Amino acid sequence: MKLRPRDFIETREGLVFAVVSPLTEDGRAITCLRYVPHRDGRRKLGTLEAEAYLRRHHPQYLHYSRSLDSYVHGVPVAAVATHLCPRRRIQSLLQQQPHDPMERRLHSLLSLLADAGVPMAQLGVTGSLLIGQQHARSDLDLVVYDRSAFALARKTVRDLIGRGLLQDLDEAAWRDAHGRRNCDLELEEFLRHERRKGNKALIDTCKFDLALVADDGLSAPEPGWLKTGSATLQAQVTDASLAYDQPACYSIDHPSVSKIYSFTHTYAGQAASGEWIEASGSVEVSSAGCRRLIIGSSREAPGQYLRVLWDRSPGRF
Repeated sequence: MKLRPRDFIETREGLVFAVVSPLTEDGRAITCLRYVPHRDGRRKLGTLEAEAYLRRHHPQYLHYSRSLDSYVHGVPVAAVATHLCPRRRIQSLLQQQPHDPMERRLHSLLSLLADAGVPMAQLGVTGSLLIGQQHARSDLDLVVYDRSAFALARKTVRDLIGRGLLQDLDEAAWRDAHGRRNCDLELEEFLRHERRKGNKALIDTCKFDLALVADDGLSAPEPGWLKTGSATLQAQVTDASLAYDQPACYSIDHPSVSKIYSFTHTYAGQAASGEWIEASGSVEVSSAGCRRLIIGSSREAPGQYLRVLWDRSPGRF
């Protein structure tokens, strides 16, 4: 069982976790609890609610991660009852007639991407559609497993918006996206970063999102790093080629910190090489004395952020 970020796994108790790391640690998958059993099927939980639920009902799934120097949702591989794979799910949906409006929108979107040459074999669908819990207000969450396919998909989305076949997010959709992220950027600044990424749009009033999970991407950060507090820094990005990875990684020119990692999707693709940024997060130090900045101890990452300093950096795509 090869686990990738954005896969889901279900335990024998019916708990559904989203995988957040490609590696296991002490025989456990590093995850985030997303759904719990409910009388109507499954109920989706927010980050804080999920943490409280596990502490009260299933503390065995709280695990101290040496690589992250924090407690995470760690599911023993032996406790996994079902592995839900986005790539297998999307192929299954493509081979059958759509059963509801969400599945019809997915078929329409995939047809547009396929016509532009995006390989369907490199796509997956995660989120509510992965477990059949979609409803009228659900989003479409697509995963792309190849870097070149991801770049083509983003370019295609921008082109299709320009041709009127997809729609840019309207004000209500952008406000909803900002509200769901609950990040430390004000709406106007959030939009200035998001609008240039080309990984979100509307199809038939439904928002969709593209995320990269490259098979040649970063592995989970190596162990031996310890948190030493928090910091806010300003620096120039020297390499943003891994900005959409899991986690997103930015190499920076700074006297004491060499890299920034973001574990929250909010700051994936946030800055380009050559741009000046300001970032706030947790500082970690290795046994060799190397320092890095970590953003995203939770999905919302309160108090942590990465923003472009627009007065020093030109806007780029």
